[in-house]
Amino acid sequence: MKTNVASLAVLILAVGAVGFAQERGKGGESHPNFKPSKPPSHGPAPARNAPAARPAPAGRPAPAGRPAESAPPPQQHFADRQGHPEAPHVDGNKWVGHDTGKNDPRYHVDHPWEHGRFTAGFGPSHRWRLAGGGPSRFWFGGFYFSVADPDMGYCTDWNWGGDEIVIYEDPDHDGYYLAYNTRLGIYVHVMFLGNG
Repeated sequence: MKTNVASLAVLILAVGAVGFAQERGKGGESHPNFKPSKPPSHGPAPARNAPAARPAPAGRPAPAGRPAESAPPPQQHFADRQGHPEAPHVDGNKWVGHDTGKNDPRYHVDHPWEHGRFTAGFGPSHRWRLAGGGPSRFWFGGFYFSVADPDMGYCTDWNWGGDEIVIYEDPDHDGYYLAYNTRLGIYVHVMFLGNG
């Protein structure tokens, strides 16, 4: 009898440990050498002398309804230092990768803010906990957003049911905001879809 109880206890602990490891790894950190600092005190400045637009992350199709370019721009990298992510990120108060400017066709919106504007607060004093969904539609605090098509590949590590984000205004791309993930230090362009 004692052997059965001991075996059951070991089994329960083993299953629990596996479950804990899976939950802890949910939205796993893909850049273990990059430790994000506190959320930036402000959003990026408008881009000056913008380079050619970056291609979408590998494996992502071109956004539907966007003009095709005759030749893809040269591959550019976001990893500004060894161990930094190959994704748009913030290093201190430097918004690495937010430099393509207003004429980037990937972030053109025909009807900017067609669902209204997000007005619940910007910057590090307004932190929001993701409450569900995924890149195409996620929510927090009764507000709904979607990640811009070109940025879908940059948020595969996000935990859509618990990561903390900070929203910033985007000075270059009308209709978009920037969602900064405080756990990963990565940001993506997001569109406000309205209140729930």
